[in-house]
Amino acid sequence: MTVTPASPVATSPPLFIPRGYQEEIFRKAQDGNIIAALDTGSGKTYISMLLIKWIATLESSRGKLIVFLVPKVPLVEQQGNFIERHTSLRVAQIHGGVAVNILDRSKWKGLFAKTDVLVMTAQIFLNILTHSHWSLKKVSLIIIDECHHTRKNHPYNGVMKEYFQCHAFSRPKIFGMTASPTWNTRNPEEALATLEKNMDAKVITVKQHAEELLEHSPKPIEVIRQYPPPPEKFLEYPFPSIWSRFDREILPRELDIPWSKLQMRYDVAWHSLGPFAAELYLHSDLRARISQSMNATDANEMEILRLKFLSVDGIDDAAPTQAVKPVAPEVRDLGDLLEEYHHFLQFEYDEEDLPGPWAFNMDWCTPKVQVLIETLLAHHTPAFQGIVFVEQRHIATCLARLLSRVPQLKGIIKCAECVGHGNDTTGTGTGMRNNKQRDIVRDFRSGLVNLLIATPVAEEGLDFPACDLVVRFDSIQHMVGYVQSRGRARHKSSTFVIMVQEGNTPDITRYKTFLESEPEIKQLYQAMVLDTTDTEENDGVEEVSVTDLAARERFIVPSTGAILSYNTAIGLLGHLCSLIPCDSFTSSPQPKYEGDFISTLRLPNALPLPSEQLLYVGPQKHSKKEAKRAVAFMAVKALHALNVFDDYLLPTRSAKEHSDDVDGRVLKDVSSVPELMTVTVRDPWTLGQQLWTHPISCDGHQVAAIVTGSLLPPVELAWDGHALRTHEGELVQFDDERRERALLQDYTDLALWWFVSSRPRATPLSCYCVPTRPNSSQPDFEAMERQLEYPHGNYDWSGINEGDYDHVLFMNNKEHGRPYLIHTIRHDLTPMSKPPEGSRESDYDTFWDYFRWKFIRRGVIPEVPQGGPLIEAYHFPRQTSSAYHLTSFDGPADFVVPPVDPRPFYLPFSFCRWFSMPEDMFRLYHLLPRILHRVSDVWRARNARFELGLPPIVDDLLIEAFTLPSAGAGFSNQRLETLGDAVLKLCTSVHLFNRFPYRHEGQLDALRRSSISNRTLLARAKDNGLEHHLSGEKQNLKTWRFVVSEESPSLDGGHTDRHAHRLMARRSLQDCMEASLGASYLTGGLPMVLQTGTALGLNFGGAVPWPLRYSRPPNPAYMSPLFYDLQTTLDYEFNRPELLLEAMTHPSFPSTGTSYQRLEFLGDAVIDLVVMTYLHKKFPRATSGQLSCARSRGVCAPVLASVAVRRLGLHKLILVNNAQLSMAIDKYVPVLESISSKDIVLQSWAHDPPKAISDVMESLVAAILIDSAYNLDKTAVVVELIMEDILDVLSPDLRPDPVSELMVWTAQSGCHRVYLQKSRSRSESKQNDTVCVIVHDITVAGPVTASNLSVARAFASERARVVLQDDKSEKSLVRLCDCACALKDAESASALFDEDIDELAFEETETGFAALAQRKLEDLFGPAQDDEPDADDEVDSLFDEPRDDYMCL
Repeated sequence: MTVTPASPVATSPPLFIPRGYQEEIFRKAQDGNIIAALDTGSGKTYISMLLIKWIATLESSRGKLIVFLVPKVPLVEQQGNFIERHTSLRVAQIHGGVAVNILDRSKWKGLFAKTDVLVMTAQIFLNILTHSHWSLKKVSLIIIDECHHTRKNHPYNGVMKEYFQCHAFSRPKIFGMTASPTWNTRNPEEALATLEKNMDAKVITVKQHAEELLEHSPKPIEVIRQYPPPPEKFLEYPFPSIWSRFDREILPRELDIPWSKLQMRYDVAWHSLGPFAAELYLHSDLRARISQSMNATDANEMEILRLKFLSVDGIDDAAPTQAVKPVAPEVRDLGDLLEEYHHFLQFEYDEEDLPGPWAFNMDWCTPKVQVLIETLLAHHTPAFQGIVFVEQRHIATCLARLLSRVPQLKGIIKCAECVGHGNDTTGTGTGMRNNKQRDIVRDFRSGLVNLLIATPVAEEGLDFPACDLVVRFDSIQHMVGYVQSRGRARHKSSTFVIMVQEGNTPDITRYKTFLESEPEIKQLYQAMVLDTTDTEENDGVEEVSVTDLAARERFIVPSTGAILSYNTAIGLLGHLCSLIPCDSFTSSPQPKYEGDFISTLRLPNALPLPSEQLLYVGPQKHSKKEAKRAVAFMAVKALHALNVFDDYLLPTRSAKEHSDDVDGRVLKDVSSVPELMTVTVRDPWTLGQQLWTHPISCDGHQVAAIVTGSLLPPVELAWDGHALRTHEGELVQFDDERRERALLQDYTDLALWWFVSSRPRATPLSCYCVPTRPNSSQPDFEAMERQLEYPHGNYDWSGINEGDYDHVLFMNNKEHGRPYLIHTIRHDLTPMSKPPEGSRESDYDTFWDYFRWKFIRRGVIPEVPQGGPLIEAYHFPRQTSSAYHLTSFDGPADFVVPPVDPRPFYLPFSFCRWFSMPEDMFRLYHLLPRILHRVSDVWRARNARFELGLPPIVDDLLIEAFTLPSAGAGFSNQRLETLGDAVLKLCTSVHLFNRFPYRHEGQLDALRRSSISNRTLLARAKDNGLEHHLSGEKQNLKTWRFVVSEESPSLDGGHTDRHAHRLMARRSLQDCMEASLGASYLTGGLPMVLQTGTALGLNFGGAVPWPLRYSRPPNPAYMSPLFYDLQTTLDYEFNRPELLLEAMTHPSFPSTGTSYQRLEFLGDAVIDLVVMTYLHKKFPRATSGQLSCARSRGVCAPVLASVAVRRLGLHKLILVNNAQLSMAIDKYVPVLESISSKDIVLQSWAHDPPKAISDVMESLVAAILIDSAYNLDKTAVVVELIMEDILDVLSPDLRPDPVSELMVWTAQSGCHRVYLQKSRSRSESKQNDTVCVIVHDITVAGPVTASNLSVARAFASERARVVLQDDKSEKSLVRLCDCACALKDAESASALFDEDIDELAFEETETGFAALAQRKLEDLFGPAQDDEPDADDEVDSLFDEPRDDYMCL
């Protein structure tokens, strides 16, 4: 479905001044419901505009919508644009199929909230009412364009039937517009009465201003042109017919050409247009069908693409690369035959360039065409515009091409066909898409085309200019067609020509009846009295009897108000079946209706229903169509009771927008959650009325204590060969609380300045690290006072001896804030000594010269002594990093310890002051940031486990799950998130599989996408307040973070929990949800996962383990000998043989049971998790992106197909009843048998075997899981056994797929002007199949065409990368690219990736491609780290500017 929002109009439209007759109709419309019966071109839409503006001003319309219904898609845009130009109302244009977006309830709700006028096709509006997205009570006005269709089972009539279900006071106003309100000329009174009854409106026309109406809607001159019948033979036609040149009986059946339909259309073209047009039709149709059959598929196509793109020489990029497979000789002969006729039939240049016999001859045309040509020539003027109406699409196409070949019309007639959409997919006259139709109308209005050959699609609605000539080439079938087509000729000098074959009395009589009846019908508009009959006229459609109408039922779902009626039931069943997945060899399953007045409905076997629910027999009715509607109604009602349709009568839900989850629980609206959130993160560091002291021991020796306002958990930390431990806390005992609290603050502040960070702190510290009394946990306040006595250090060195070497710190008073560790006292050196070779000072003659140069250059003249020994010392750098090693994490480290210059420093005694802090204390402070980080992590993990109700997940795993990559902590949640993604997929799949036993794979897949979508995960994370427990702080403490928050309450409140404000990416919440599942899976397997998912509100069906919840004792069943060998290969014996039979049954195979499709849905998730678990354990150092890449290579369809064929031989066991699929499998099996496991993994993207082969592999795995009572461990053993060769190949070093590799390489190269251009190789194709790679507006690779778009993407990307990396190529990246490295657009676009977006659409723009590339680059190599230099780290240079002295003491 397409929703087009209102767009601003560049220029104001001319002021609309209503005419008198328009005001007359408008006034009557204000008084009641009316049907305005006015000729085409009289301005009915302007009247509707007056009504819209009036309704919009009424108080009763507040909160209601105005709905403008049209019968055809092109009219949506036409009428919507008109309303936008002439009002300031908010207009939404809605059209297209409803199979996708009708599911999005929230999207509809949002659309209604920002719209005043909805312009849409009637079927869309009926679907909206059916599924209770909106109600007629909330509509103020319904305008129905071309309202004469409001009859029988047209959607207009369906809408009106819902209208009559509303209370009279709640109904909207109705305004209908038509040029011909009746189809029936035999009993117009009855027909008008029926229309009025159906629409609850009165048919009126202009009465007071009739002359003005006639002036603006003149009638054309009507002419009958008779023509002779066609001759039996066209003797002048120079060529034998194509039919006579080949034998259709010898052509292969797989061509699937509907010969009887072709013959019928050929005969119609022959008798209507002549042999040239008939041959033109046959040639075009056969050529298109054979071309389609010759397009490469499966093994042939992939082999050709591999040869072209993976060969050494490559291909000529300028040539299209659509491969052609070997074809049968008979087909090739027919192709050669058609090629013979090509230049003759399809020639587009001057006839003079053709050989004599090939030049166009009027004798090749029927007399009917010749009369038409004469008519066109007779009425041609320089500004000529005309329409020729025909009944069939292929006649329109052939006639347009024929007229373009007529020499007499060259240069004066520029014609094109305008036809409806149609249902065929190949051949000539197969229909026209909306955009093509729109282009034709635009060209006709602009004059690029001056003659349209049109089917009845152009009779009504479309905004054509008034024509000089309108010709009814084929006979007129009904009154509406006569009035509507004549309305196109509305110049005063226009001519309306009716072509009739000589002697065709019925056609002439019918036309005269229409001509004579029209005035009589118009007189009835105001004169007739509405009677009560509801008999409908007969125009070839079955009547609905009064008895059947009285027996019709309506079913309203009580909980939602969704409506099931006879008119909607058939469509609902069709929608349900359209969602059933099917491969390219299997036609889409459809309901089958049999019988006449009692209809029997057979639903497709692909629906996983009990056999009794697949067959329905309806009640007896008076017509075949009514019987069909009745049985469909029965079926939908029954399927709703089985939960196949939900309470909105939808077969599934959207993955993007829904207000509740699949279990009916409300989902929070997270649309307003910003990309970067400000959250309050909890940690234990605070001050309160009570303080707790927690001893710290190093290698078993108590060193100090951490003091804070919370009781901390004991933690352990190993670092640099030392074992650190914090112990249980106890309350601090104060004697002089005010003084002693100040000592805690001053001592810790001083130590932080010496050893961690010299940056000032604006608020008090929230935790302290202080010495303790001997054999006690209590702070040693006396020791603190002694050490605070000389905060800057002591000049008295008399007490320092050799025992203090490497154990005492000192400070250089010329460089405040830089501590040193004394190594020795060099009595052999003085300031006047020559520095040792290789020392920092060796460039100077003496140390004295060096010291003076160093400080004088800073503007300070130092007093440097000339005598005395020097102190040899090493810099004791401040420790600002709080990163530590997590015992559970063996992934790649995110932090690097910088190298330290090993050379010592030499300083005179007069510069130095030593600090009296014990060595074990200052070395502890060196580790304090890491200790506090560890304590914070453990406290948050345990607090989260308690508050979220999580099971006992191992601390370290939960810490890993809650640590964001942005923290730079040395570990993050990315590996667990990747594992948890697979866990989430399986647990959700198992729940859905069992919760909805009667829903097919397509429905289950949509439910799963909804349940695991980023939106659902984000909503559940916000429900649980997950953001309050995550760690995202940077680990470099350049500014000390453990301080009292400015938002904290005063100490009088006794508050013990701190909430610090942090910035956090929205995507972090979704990742942490999945990482939590990964952590619980590694701790306690699936039972713990179910507990975790249930606690977090995920759709897991509860915490009860699967074996207890779903398993059942096996029933004795027969195991077919067909599967004996398979069980031996699997080393697994089935307890329930029916599961194995189901796993091997293709949907095409007639069976009493169901096909493998539901099992395939489940098996896909099982294999995903087994492979990801294997990779996670085997490669503990692999990044998240590397794991994902390896996993995707191992579980893709070609790889699974290889296992299915080479290891299990499933191609011999699959039960299939489809010749094309069987042949395709047979053709691809040799390819799969010949390729090694390594090659299939490395080049999986270059293979596209029939999907059914990998499907049965996935289904088999699911069957084992269910048969084993949902024992995943036992299933994993089987999977690892049969995939052993594949798993051995998988590694983190595998190249990504070609598209990802191209993205990553261009991102690393700094290029962001790349995108994939997608197109259709043939205009009649329904979807893209061709790809080009565009770099800096240059086509680097392609076009590459394949039956599978993903295959074309892969080959085009691989070729592009090779070309771009070749420096000798003219299209190398170094020659094309001039991008700056900064990808600002890509970075802004990357914000979209926490949403569930269509990546295939995103890669079609430069910005989207660059954002995808940046994301993939980060997934593979991790996000870029903050490399900001540490202002407090003076390792690299002695020449930093001096620091301010310690100021606070």
